[in-house]
Amino acid sequence: MTTSVLLDSGVVNRCRRRVHLEHDPAMVDAPQAPPDPTGEQRKADAAAHRRSIADEIASLVGPGWTEIPREARSSDREQLTVDAMAEGARFIWAAQLPRDEVGGRRGHIDLLVLADTGYVPVLVVRHKVSDPGQGAQTTPLATPWPAARQPDQRRRVRPQPRDVLRLAHAYRMLQAAGRAAEGPAVAGVIGLDGDAVVWHDLEAPTWPGNRTALAEYDARFADRLAIATTAATGGEALAQPSRIVECRTCPWWPVCGVELEQARDVSLVVRGEEASLLRAAGVRTVDDLALTDPDDESLPQTGMPMSDAVGLAKAWLADLTVVRRVPRIDVPRADVEVDVDMESFGDAGAYLWGALLSGVDVGERPGYYGFATWEPLPTDDEARSFGAFWQWLMVVRLRARARGLTFRAYCYNELAENRWLLSSAKRFAGKPGIPTTEQVHAFIGSNAWFDLFGAVRDHFLCSRGKGLKTIAPVAGFRWRDPEASGENSMRWYRDAVGMDGRQPNDDQRVRLLEYNEDDVRATHALRGWMSSPAVYDVPYVGDL
Repeated sequence: MTTSVLLDSGVVNRCRRRVHLEHDPAMVDAPQAPPDPTGEQRKADAAAHRRSIADEIASLVGPGWTEIPREARSSDREQLTVDAMAEGARFIWAAQLPRDEVGGRRGHIDLLVLADTGYVPVLVVRHKVSDPGQGAQTTPLATPWPAARQPDQRRRVRPQPRDVLRLAHAYRMLQAAGRAAEGPAVAGVIGLDGDAVVWHDLEAPTWPGNRTALAEYDARFADRLAIATTAATGGEALAQPSRIVECRTCPWWPVCGVELEQARDVSLVVRGEEASLLRAAGVRTVDDLALTDPDDESLPQTGMPMSDAVGLAKAWLADLTVVRRVPRIDVPRADVEVDVDMESFGDAGAYLWGALLSGVDVGERPGYYGFATWEPLPTDDEARSFGAFWQWLMVVRLRARARGLTFRAYCYNELAENRWLLSSAKRFAGKPGIPTTEQVHAFIGSNAWFDLFGAVRDHFLCSRGKGLKTIAPVAGFRWRDPEASGENSMRWYRDAVGMDGRQPNDDQRVRLLEYNEDDVRATHALRGWMSSPAVYDVPYVGDL
């Protein structure tokens, strides 16, 4: 029996509802969100990484390298791949695998490697696939075939379920085409380091419950195929919307968001598995949750205290962005304060460090400072701008200390700033003005560095999210640019530095500096509001 639906490897890692929407004919003209600029940049970076890996392997392995042109039509690429396998090509790059009409599969794989009796798939990704340790089965890029794999004394496998499931998809397609190598089901991954192939046994019991990767893949794929087929044929939907983390960047959120609001679905305030557990217990809507007794021991245990979940539901019903989860608000303050915000472009680097100096005079001009590089990332000029920022920050701190004044620097969600503080120190070690990683660790681990996001999380329940663009307006702050957002800043940056061969746009540079300045002024305003009597105009959750 054949099916008219053909699914690629991504479906097994994709939201079930999204799979339905992608195959529902009634959704052809439905509104979709624009592409996520960060995601688009990650795709571009991954493509460049794959290209560099292909060139390196081709130079190492010599004759037998065949490359399928990615720009050709899918049907032509498939035929070229079939021809290359029939001719016994040793390596086939950018292979478009033969469609599996019976199994409902379509797809491609970065590299096919000829073993003695058939082909094995190899995936190239732009993230880490191993960690320091031992036990991973690896081969050098010069010998990228599974027969040469050996236990690695320097690497252990870093679990990457998405990668392994994509490999399982390619393996099943090779099986369906009669081209899979006989023997153990093995497949390889080349990661960000790009210096070795890490091999996976797809039949090893490495998944929860001693399941194999192939068994996990088969179960997920069968589920997604049923969902897609039912959607394509007009049957009753097998997957309903529920808000999860993936929704933030999903093109179908304009559709699901409306449905969830109309249904007043409980996932609007409690996401993911927590929402599923509550629905199973009969708590299906926000209204249900608001009426729930948080001390009811028969309710399932979720990731947050039930009292917080009930409070969020009450806040959502009252159309309150925030409510106080504690009676009193306490935010550490200092004589000299600096608000810090960093702007990065994907994984390429941090091009702007913004700072707002306020408080007691220490001999530095109060106000906004922007330490930027406008050379397209990655660039060594990033070291100059980061070094200048760090040295300025440390001068302000030392001058405060010399005058017997307290000092504190503030950011909003330190994960991003800490990542680039540490990685910048590591990447540019030894360059002028660059701190050591030990100095950065000492600073971010001290009470001189404070994360306002943590204070918001501890003091408030936020029914619409905890992002700065959501919370700062509650404190009365407004961004000058009506299009201000992290996603849009990615587009502005591309114009500002003249990516894609265009002329650099100075107006977009000014726009980014003003956007960054507003970000640090937002944290300053938020902190001031949290320290003022006005914060107690926000209802206390216990009073709702």
